[in-house]
Amino acid sequence: MSSTSSTSLFTAHSALTPHGWDEDWADAFAPYAAEGLLPGRVVRVDRGQCDVVTADGVLRADTAFVTPHDPLRVVCTGDWVAVEPDGNPRYVQTCLPRRTAFVRSTSSKRSEGQILAANVDHAIVAVSLAAELDLARIERFLALAWESGAQPLVVLTKADLVPDPVTLGHLVQDVETTAPGVPVLSVSAERGEGLDALAAVVAGGTAVLLGQSGAGKSTLANALLGEDVMDVQAIRDVDGKGRHTTTTRNLLVMPGGGVLIDTPGLRGVGLWDASSGVGQVFAEIEELGRDCRFHDCAHESEPGCAVLAAIDTGELPERRLESYRKLMRENQRIVAKTDARVRAEIRKEWKRRGAIGKAAMEAKRGRVR
Repeated sequence: MSSTSSTSLFTAHSALTPHGWDEDWADAFAPYAAEGLLPGRVVRVDRGQCDVVTADGVLRADTAFVTPHDPLRVVCTGDWVAVEPDGNPRYVQTCLPRRTAFVRSTSSKRSEGQILAANVDHAIVAVSLAAELDLARIERFLALAWESGAQPLVVLTKADLVPDPVTLGHLVQDVETTAPGVPVLSVSAERGEGLDALAAVVAGGTAVLLGQSGAGKSTLANALLGEDVMDVQAIRDVDGKGRHTTTTRNLLVMPGGGVLIDTPGLRGVGLWDASSGVGQVFAEIEELGRDCRFHDCAHESEPGCAVLAAIDTGELPERRLESYRKLMRENQRIVAKTDARVRAEIRKEWKRRGAIGKAAMEAKRGRVR
């Protein structure tokens, strides 16, 4: 489609601009406009149907035509779709190619991924200061966020519960060390502190709000939206945990610009083919690993390992390396479930390590004799 026609299509549906509509989306939608379909963005999905915001208003549409066997291709909150202009019921005809997608592994034993949000620019990881910081969980969220293609952002909520500014500063610094290259903000929705800075970061794009139940996501969402859109429930004082407040993923326009996708509290955050995301979270380990003697160094007991040397000197915290190993192993298991080549490589690595261990044991016995 010509740029002029694409611009005309963008202008014709400019009412969608607050929801993220731009000329690139108009260009991607052009073939479906020729079929008489309407562009729209999915703001909510519920039991095989979805709410789609269009230039003519919000439509209820059935997703039966685009529900594939691949769970990663189902219609999701944040998707841009082509929907029928009329009909009872209406149907979503297709989804436009996604720019980004936030995916986790399902809690089932099947090797499936679950898409949580699509076409996201910022992934806000909400962490409550009402409980002790779980740095390993933050690293897990960040790995998925980096892998999605979005820019991660850690928001420490309920900062009013840490009245000492020095203590708060130390907590922020701990998270910054855990999240290289990621902005870390402390906010108090109760007092309105830090909200302007957060709103400025996410304005003009799509942000998804992630975190455990009790992290204060719904309260934070209400503060960003300027009204009580999300229900808020009390949390337990003992551990800062709460019940699920949000039960569906909802896309809402923020008054300062941009849109927000709120998600249910995530008890389980399994990795889903996130090796590059893990690498970005542990960028310093990846960098150190380039100086190891062996290119396939596992950073466990190999001679000339630069990562272990950094542990010995105190340059690298041992907790970081343990977390890195855990996430890499988990990700490898997930990938191996669906990739025969990876399974073969894992078996080969087990045999290699077994041979090294056997040789070391025989050498030790020889010295004893």
